[in-house]
Amino acid sequence: MGPADFVYSTATEPRGPVPRVSIFVDRAQLRDRMRHDVVEAGLTVLECEPLHTVLEGAPRAIGEIVLLDCPRADAAVLAALAQLDARAARSGAHVVISTNVAVLEEVFACCDQSAPEILVDPTRAERALALGRALAATSNLRLREDSEVDRLSLLRLTEQVRQLARRIERSGMAPADIQGDGKVRRLECPRDVGDGPAAGQGLEPTRRAELPDPRLLRRVIRHRQLRARFVVGQLFADPAWDILLDLAVARAEQARVSVTSLCIASGVPPTTALRWIGQMTDAGLLERVKDDSDRRRVFIALTDGAAQAVARYFEEVGADAALTV
Repeated sequence: MGPADFVYSTATEPRGPVPRVSIFVDRAQLRDRMRHDVVEAGLTVLECEPLHTVLEGAPRAIGEIVLLDCPRADAAVLAALAQLDARAARSGAHVVISTNVAVLEEVFACCDQSAPEILVDPTRAERALALGRALAATSNLRLREDSEVDRLSLLRLTEQVRQLARRIERSGMAPADIQGDGKVRRLECPRDVGDGPAAGQGLEPTRRAELPDPRLLRRVIRHRQLRARFVVGQLFADPAWDILLDLAVARAEQARVSVTSLCIASGVPPTTALRWIGQMTDAGLLERVKDDSDRRRVFIALTDGAAQAVARYFEEVGADAALTV
């Protein structure tokens, strides 16, 4: 696969109605598969190269969507990732990164500007669904500027990506998401958790409340976890609340929580947990805290407003009622 297979353009070139996709993947087989799926979805491949090429030569324009694969986190990979994160933040590109649990901390810490979607050990269908979310986000930003013809084109592309994901799922490449009756059941975070009254503004009450004893919070968490022993756990999955409870315990005990630990505490797959963490951060409930002793690590904490909201909740319902949540 040579340079002639791809369409390159400059940053000053006008962008057409079809979003362009930059693919940076070291594994050749995965790179070819991702390029095939992007083309199959009707999108334009701007470049499809190993990740290390990001650091070579003069910076090139990147697509509106950037797909990355980071199965390891050595110095060269993190340098390329940091550069792409900064470039995507400047250009407004939507970034999707696939990685694994072993290097999740380093990847998460390295991407603090572009707000990427991070997938952990994703299936092919999960990559396609993430591509669809990125396309939808790109399309929403451009609808006001595009002509009616371009709007219809973007809507058709979005539906084409969804159909691609459905075809991949039906082909059996994502068995974990498909039940015996053939129906796809997937726990997804809401499109925007910031629509509720407790998000963003208004979290800080006029009267300060104290978080309850962390022993009570741990009992609440343990009671919630017990349900999974007797019924299907995902029937009662509530990752946002589990994340808040875990971070409330950490705040009360003055402990720090890593992103990997928080994903485990959420009770849902890491990819889903990371989307919740991203949404809750955007909503003003969570914040990233740098590790001063190791810049490659980032911790997650409750914002002051979120801590007050949780404290007021437990104060309102009382200890006995809290054990039923």
